[in-house]
Amino acid sequence: MNGLSLFKRASRAFDDYPSLAKLIVVCTVSGGGYVAYADANSSNGAHAVAPPVSEIRKKKVVVIGTGWAGTSFLKKLNNPSYDVQVISPRNYFAFTPLLPSVTCGTVEARSIVEPIRSIVKKKSVSVSYCEAECFKIDAENKKVYCRPNPDSSMNGKEEFAVDYDYLVIAMGARPNTFNTPGVVEHCNFLKEVEDAQRIRRSVIDSFERASLPTLSDEERKRILHFVVVGGGPTGVEFAAELHDFVNDDLVKLYPAAKDFVQITILEAADHILNMFDKRITDFAEKKFHRDGIDVKLGSMVVKVSDKEISTKVRGNGGEITAIPYGMVVWSTGIGTHPVIRSFMQQIGQTNRRALATDEWLRVEGCNSIYALGDCATINQRKVMEDIAAIFKKADKDNSGTLTVKEFQEVIDDICERYPQVELYLKNKKMRDIADLLKMAKGDVAKEAIELNIEEFKKALSEVDSQMKNLPATAQVAAQQGTYLANCFNRMEEAEKNPEGPIRFREEGRHRFRPFRYKHLGQFAPLGGEQTAAQLPGDWVSIGHSSQWLWYSVYASKLVSWRTRALVITDWTRRFVFGRDSSRI
Repeated sequence: MNGLSLFKRASRAFDDYPSLAKLIVVCTVSGGGYVAYADANSSNGAHAVAPPVSEIRKKKVVVIGTGWAGTSFLKKLNNPSYDVQVISPRNYFAFTPLLPSVTCGTVEARSIVEPIRSIVKKKSVSVSYCEAECFKIDAENKKVYCRPNPDSSMNGKEEFAVDYDYLVIAMGARPNTFNTPGVVEHCNFLKEVEDAQRIRRSVIDSFERASLPTLSDEERKRILHFVVVGGGPTGVEFAAELHDFVNDDLVKLYPAAKDFVQITILEAADHILNMFDKRITDFAEKKFHRDGIDVKLGSMVVKVSDKEISTKVRGNGGEITAIPYGMVVWSTGIGTHPVIRSFMQQIGQTNRRALATDEWLRVEGCNSIYALGDCATINQRKVMEDIAAIFKKADKDNSGTLTVKEFQEVIDDICERYPQVELYLKNKKMRDIADLLKMAKGDVAKEAIELNIEEFKKALSEVDSQMKNLPATAQVAAQQGTYLANCFNRMEEAEKNPEGPIRFREEGRHRFRPFRYKHLGQFAPLGGEQTAAQLPGDWVSIGHSSQWLWYSVYASKLVSWRTRALVITDWTRRFVFGRDSSRI
């Protein structure tokens, strides 16, 4: 009774004196508890009830795409204050570095895919998936317009709109045909799982057709001529996989076809694997020559028909040569999706190959839209654009000159905001920023260096020459997805306690540190159980040992234990039984 009387008195006090806001009294009576609550904002002194957590409106995040960038974002997002809607025409994530292996049966297609619903089902964040393609982005009204997957029974006729608070565009890119006539009609691409399966069927079909008794030797030679356009990592790896498939498996089943098979790589540049170390490039070209793979450098494709591919060789007087072929795989880089190109025109980003974002992956001119992966490129701000603001921020005593000590106080923020400064110092083998300032001042002691604005501009005038665009690789996309998810996880905290560099043109600090890509190395499988590896620190390894490193790294990067087990099983099956040549 005493506990109940105390509760009544406390309740009456909250009604009579609402200024006792936010005060919570907990009275324990025989193990039970009573709670009294009053809110000063209540106009009549009535009890105000806090809304349940479930009723608090969550921010709607729409993610377009289930590739490397989108899936990495979904995997790392763990802030339950978001309601996430995923939109993609494919309901799975594909481990694309193994697509060349799928083309020849080294790995099965089912082994490298993971359903997107399986990836997100155990997350604390509310995530829903919709199998549809986005065909329009309306940034002004914060809507994306979608239609069902064209492969579904609705035939894409039931269009619908999805609202968002934040939009994450991660839909990747499409193959770049350079508007070459006949490419779309007659060539195979290697961007999706379906592409790899189609190529695999085409290879088997070519050998079956070449085995028909009614064909001439000339026709057999044409049918078994496999042409790869593009000497980048994908084209080179496919050519190597195809060579192993033919020589290890198919010639045993089709012995009469052995003398007719030819594999050709057409590369417009001077070398294949241009993005790799020269040692790897040289080794790859020599190995392919030994293996009988014909590498034609300086060859630009101008037209593709149903039976011939026309090339123009640089330095050959513009003469066009027609090459008979049986199958062509086109692997020459990436282009922009129509929906992205339309969106770029809408926001004034014309004449660009990809969406321009700032260093925080936010689309320029759109505060609530982020873009990552192959569909976007970071537009790194130049130091010389902000040179006056940097000088003013560093010159704390407003003396009109800058000392080494003053500059050192902001150098960490400068290097974080403008990574090209650090790269420039490293490439010029300068120990610290004092060496850079000394270049502009001449033979002056470090402690006595003082620069005016013009001398400061001179010191940093060449820094922006170190700016480079990031490569369109799975590694970059995955790191961007992880970075953006971490930003979303700490969004509220960073609003209160910014952790980024100084805002040189404004007051305060940026909410987050800018995205920084960390290169972890790259592989180029060259066939015959040999792989070229280029790892950080200018470390190059070529041979069988690198192949086993490739196996271990790729197995560890697969998205689930299920796919790891399946891929390792496929590799083991191939070692024991060879590749499957059935046309399924």
